[in-house]
Amino acid sequence: MPTAPEQHSAPLAHGPGSRTGRRGPSPEPALESRLAVGRPARRRRFRARARGIVQGFALLRLALALAAGWLWAWRPWRARAEIRRRRVEGAARRIATTLGELKGAFVKAGQFATVRLDLVPPEAQPWLARLRDRVPPRPFAEVAAVVEAELGGALADHFAEFEPEPVGAASIAQVHRARLVDGTRVAVKVQYPWLEDSLAADLAWLRRLARWLGGRRFDSERVFAEFARSMAEELDFRREAESARAIAANLAGEPQILVPAVLPALSGRRVLTVAWHTCIPIGDREGLARLGVAPRDVLVVIARAYAKQVFVDGLFHADPHPGNLFVVDEPGAAARPRVLFVDFGLSRHLDPALRREIREAMYALLKRDREAFLAGMARMGMIAPGAETAVAASVGRMFERLAGVQAPLGLGGAQVLSLKDEAKALLAETRGVQLPNDLLLYARTMSYVFALGQELDPELDVMRLCLPPLLQFLAQREPGPG
Repeated sequence: MPTAPEQHSAPLAHGPGSRTGRRGPSPEPALESRLAVGRPARRRRFRARARGIVQGFALLRLALALAAGWLWAWRPWRARAEIRRRRVEGAARRIATTLGELKGAFVKAGQFATVRLDLVPPEAQPWLARLRDRVPPRPFAEVAAVVEAELGGALADHFAEFEPEPVGAASIAQVHRARLVDGTRVAVKVQYPWLEDSLAADLAWLRRLARWLGGRRFDSERVFAEFARSMAEELDFRREAESARAIAANLAGEPQILVPAVLPALSGRRVLTVAWHTCIPIGDREGLARLGVAPRDVLVVIARAYAKQVFVDGLFHADPHPGNLFVVDEPGAAARPRVLFVDFGLSRHLDPALRREIREAMYALLKRDREAFLAGMARMGMIAPGAETAVAASVGRMFERLAGVQAPLGLGGAQVLSLKDEAKALLAETRGVQLPNDLLLYARTMSYVFALGQELDPELDVMRLCLPPLLQFLAQREPGPG
């Protein structure tokens, strides 16, 4: 959930869409009816979206644009590699633009694709990564309607103040600051009203899009099923609240980690209310300097927290981009900064079988045992039928590269990132690799920590910070199959 520095809060009585002077529960019309009253154009668009008409026209325009771009990229004097690069980059730009315009599940699909290093060409990654940018917020009247429908009654029944301007807007929700009657400051994450109604149509179109773009290159049904499950989980804010509470409990022994407390009475399936904390983004060097906080100190806290989540707990915050990590603005921050984790919609609890296979894969890498590594991939269904020879050759090249690495657990951050880039290249070049999405999230989360280390303090040995939890993970044993 995005958080921002201190801002002014407007009283409910003066905010757009507020219910001045109303107290106590009152019957409310259905959400769709309230949004549509006096706005027939919006009502028609709402229904067209729920039926898949809006998405169909947008994807038809995309198909025509891709066909035109495909022809434009071809020129008889261009080299084959240049033609391919232009086609892939042009297609990625058009696809990302369309997904961004459609928002909701379509933006989430683009973000999901950025994790799929085994399926998405490297040239397409930067365009899809832009889908993390802020999106235009929805009108406050729509936000108020969702909150009132979810919590019951009027806004004034629950909040003394509710800022009409959001502090953050993303693909499925936007966040507003508010204040309770007792003075407690909170952040309220509100899901966009049309998401649930259009989800079935969105997923139907995205399944067609996956089949069209995937062709025979990958198992589109398997990949789509993983995405649909992830999307359904993210749309239920009760699950996000549960993940936040569980991660907070796991990190309770880390005094420099802060997870905002969830307010259950003001939360539900589409609304999530948590404690507000004034803070500074971890990438704001000027803000950190004002607090007297050294980037190295922040990095130490983040690396240890993620290593514990990933290696020890098996439950981790899987959306580790700068918009979700902050330093709390408080007295004493210079001597002992606290890092605030927000937005737990994309959290993962690894299946014991997957944890066991990850451990076995690490042992195989340490022992340079290529056959054991391939056997683990086969057990997890990571090799498509008929692709065994190609995958074995790619894994063999990766092991040849590792043969020159002394003491893999002692690698520096730059070396880890270099190996990660080589692994990405191998995945892009090899057909038939079918990696579970949770495994890719696991790898992306830790690679982000190492990348953050290079950004905040390249001299700090991030691997050394992660080593104790990693060794603890290697020494653990998961329950065996059956």
